[in-house]
Amino acid sequence: MKTKLLTGFFLLSGLYTNAQLVLDGADKRSSKRYQIVNRIHMPGEMGWDYCAVDEENNTLYVSHGTRVEVIDLKEGKLVDSILHTNGVHGIAIANDLNKGFISNGKDSSVTVFNLKTHATLAKVNVTGQKPDAITYDKVTHRVFTFNGKTNNATVLNAKTNAVEGTIALDGKPEFAVADGTGKIYVNIEDKSNTAEIDCKTMKVLREWSIKPGESPSGLAMDTKNHRLFSVCDNHLMVISDAEKGSVVTTVPIGEGPDAASFDPGKMRIYSSDGEGYLTVVSDSADTYKVLETFKTQSKARTMTINTKTHHLYLPVGFPKPLPPVRAGMEKPKPSIKDGTFVVMDIETME
Repeated sequence: MKTKLLTGFFLLSGLYTNAQLVLDGADKRSSKRYQIVNRIHMPGEMGWDYCAVDEENNTLYVSHGTRVEVIDLKEGKLVDSILHTNGVHGIAIANDLNKGFISNGKDSSVTVFNLKTHATLAKVNVTGQKPDAITYDKVTHRVFTFNGKTNNATVLNAKTNAVEGTIALDGKPEFAVADGTGKIYVNIEDKSNTAEIDCKTMKVLREWSIKPGESPSGLAMDTKNHRLFSVCDNHLMVISDAEKGSVVTTVPIGEGPDAASFDPGKMRIYSSDGEGYLTVVSDSADTYKVLETFKTQSKARTMTINTKTHHLYLPVGFPKPLPPVRAGMEKPKPSIKDGTFVVMDIETME
């Protein structure tokens, strides 16, 4: 995830319920294609990062400070929490093993849990520091954590939970995706590159520049057509050809993106940004254009998609004002107002 503050970030002084009504009205007026159909409330003042959908079990997992919230998507409500995930970043789903894997950035570990009961099965220390993105490769039955502080990836055997190796990377890794054939692609943030990893040999096969994109974070993939979608800090989504290892084109997006999603059923790519917009990009035979910019909420920078229902899920909360910083003091970390943390459920109307 990206941790920098956004210039478009704002504070809301009114009651949450009043702000919700204002946003609801704006959402319905601004789009005929999308609307926010639910806000799933969760308690607590902690921050958040990635979220992930288990489409087989119709469950949404949301990172939340020191725990992962479990949401039943059929009921649209919080049903459980997975605790002791200190500095949680990401969640990877392995349906074929009935396991989930959580990257814990603050203690450099992975929590393994049961997808049906949500019970913790194991906690495994990784071979780097601050694991962030985490991805499962179903071909090799391996889990890859991308360790932001040490510029490497830890490889776990998803069946046994044992560490099988470490992959050195040429810079700071951000989000990663598996292509379903035994390869993983990861954005290298500080190099503005994308790296391709062979999951069997645990080696980097190649790396290419995605300039003019700068500082890529979120990444999604059209696995059928071998297209990668990297969202970048300089207001660009960069589309790459994963077979050739080259840039195809770019599309404009909003300020401070941190996630991308691809819907193969509708051939649309989504970028969520901290400024409070969801950019919808249509894909027609390698012709990409911005279909819509849908208003969400300031700081709603991460998201995931359920490709079966075409619903998008964006976690967000209203921030507390930061206390003044005195000389010699460490800058305080932002927190959110208790009772304002929600997941926005966005439905496509066509």
